[in-house]
Amino acid sequence: MPSARTPLPGSVRERLAPAAAPAGDEPVVVTVVLQRRAEPTAADFAAPALARPDLAERFGARPDDLAAVRAAAGAAGVEIVRADAASRLVRLRGTAQALGTMFGTRLERAEVGGRSFRQRVGELSVPADLAGAVVAVLGLDDRPQAQMWLRRPAAATSGYTPLQVIDAYDPPAQTDGTGQTLAIIELGGGFAASDLDAYFTSLGMATPSVSAVGVDGATNVPGADPTGADGEVLLDIEVAGAIAPGASIVVYFAPNTDAGFLDAITEAAHATPAPTAMSISWGQSEDAWTAQARAAMDQACADAALLGVTVLAAAGDSGSADGSPGRVPHVDFPASSPHVLGCGGTRLELSPSGAVAGETVWNDGTAGGATGGGVSDDFTLPAWQVAAGVPARAQTGGAGRGVPDVAGNADPQTGYRVRVDGQDEVIGGTSAVAPLWGGLLCRLAQGAGRSFGLLQPAFYAGASAGVDAPGFRDITSGDNGAYRAGPGWDACTGLGSPDGVALLARLTRAGAG
Repeated sequence: MPSARTPLPGSVRERLAPAAAPAGDEPVVVTVVLQRRAEPTAADFAAPALARPDLAERFGARPDDLAAVRAAAGAAGVEIVRADAASRLVRLRGTAQALGTMFGTRLERAEVGGRSFRQRVGELSVPADLAGAVVAVLGLDDRPQAQMWLRRPAAATSGYTPLQVIDAYDPPAQTDGTGQTLAIIELGGGFAASDLDAYFTSLGMATPSVSAVGVDGATNVPGADPTGADGEVLLDIEVAGAIAPGASIVVYFAPNTDAGFLDAITEAAHATPAPTAMSISWGQSEDAWTAQARAAMDQACADAALLGVTVLAAAGDSGSADGSPGRVPHVDFPASSPHVLGCGGTRLELSPSGAVAGETVWNDGTAGGATGGGVSDDFTLPAWQVAAGVPARAQTGGAGRGVPDVAGNADPQTGYRVRVDGQDEVIGGTSAVAPLWGGLLCRLAQGAGRSFGLLQPAFYAGASAGVDAPGFRDITSGDNGAYRAGPGWDACTGLGSPDGVALLARLTRAGAG
C-alpha cells in the first residue's frame, strides 16, 4: 500500500516545454527548506544582530524536522549532502527518479532555444512524516529563474563615472567602507582581474579587494556565459568598488535557478564575517516565481537582516508592468520582499561642475526601459510602510507592500562608465542602483560604527503621505507607466535618492536611541 503523502503548498509549476525524455538516472541535487521553530517579530529585527548559533537556537529548524528529513531520505535512497539548523536548509543528492519519487513528481528533459533544461510536472508532495515541516523543495527544476536588470544606452553617451554619481549624493567625508564587506550575488558571468586593474587605474584608484565564491558548482568564468552576464558582474563590482574602495567585495556565483539563487543568498548571509550589505541585481516578476520559492527566498532575506545584513535588490527595468504581457502592473522579486531594500531608478543630470542639475524618474519611453515599481500582489503592507501613502493593489485592491524603497541613477543615457571584457562602455539600469546603495551603506556603516540589518523601519520612521523623508532627495517628476512620482514616497523612486551626510546623521541618532 502506498504511504500517505501531503501536497506541498505553492509548488505547482507549469511545463517549460514539451518533454524530450524522462530524466531517469540523471544526478540531481535539491535544497529542502524547513520551517522555523518560531517567527521573528519587529522587535527582533530592531535588536542587535544575532550570531549564527543564536539564530539557530531561536529561529532555526526543529531537531525533529531535521530527523524526519534524514529518515525520509534514507527510505528513498537519497544522500544528505548537508543539513544546517541555522539556515534550515538540507541539501539532498540522488537520481532524478529517486528524488522525483521522494517528492511525488516526474522529472523530464526539455529543449528551449537550443538549451536543455530539467523540468518537473505539477504539484510536489512530501511523505506524511514531513507534513507541515517543509517550506520548499527547490532544484528539481533547473530552468533559468531570474534575469539581470542592466540596460545599455540606445544612443551614444559619455555617461558618468561612479565617483561623479556618488559625489552628487553627498557621501560622508572620511569614509571609504574600510572594515566592511559587501556581498554581490551573480547568477552568471564572471570577471577578470585585468579588467578591474585597468578600470580602477583609469579612476586614479587602487583596485579594491575582490574575491569570488562558487555556490552549487558555479564559478567565476569570464567570457563563457552566452547571456553576456559579464556586463552585470563588472558593473556591480566597479560601481560598488569605486564608491566604497576600502570595503572587501565578495562575489557569490551561483546557477541561475531558484535553488541556486536561494543558496547564494544563504551562503552570503551566513558568511564569516557577515557582510554589511548584500547587492542583488537579478530578479523576475513576482508571478514568475512559485509561491514556495518566494517564501523560501523571503525567509532567507529575513535571516540575513537578523544577522545584521542589509539586502538590496534592483526593482527592474521594464516599468510598472515588469515585462508582463498586456502591461498589467507587477513588481519584481526579490525587491518586493519586505526584508529587502528595493532599489528604483532615476535619470540624474549633472552640471559641468558636478552639481545636480536635475533628477527625475527613469523612463525611456519608446526606447523601452523604465524603473520598476508598484504594489506587491504577494506581500502584505508592512507596518513600517502604512503611513507612507502606498496605493491599493492595481489588480485586486487591498493593501500590499510598496516598491521601491529608495532610488539612484539608472538611466543608461546617464549611465555608468565601466570596463567589460577589455572594452570601455556605458551601462545603466536598476542593476547599478543596488551596488551603488551597497557601497554607500558600507560607508554609512563605517561612519556609524555598526551594521544596520533591516533598514526600512528607520528609513520610514515618521514618514507620511506626500511628505519628504529626511536623508533623501525627493524625486517628484516622471512616471514608470502606471505610477507617477510625487512628494513623499511613490511607486517609481520610493523615498528618493540618497543624501549621504543626512542619512549618516539620521542612522547615527537611531543607533544611539
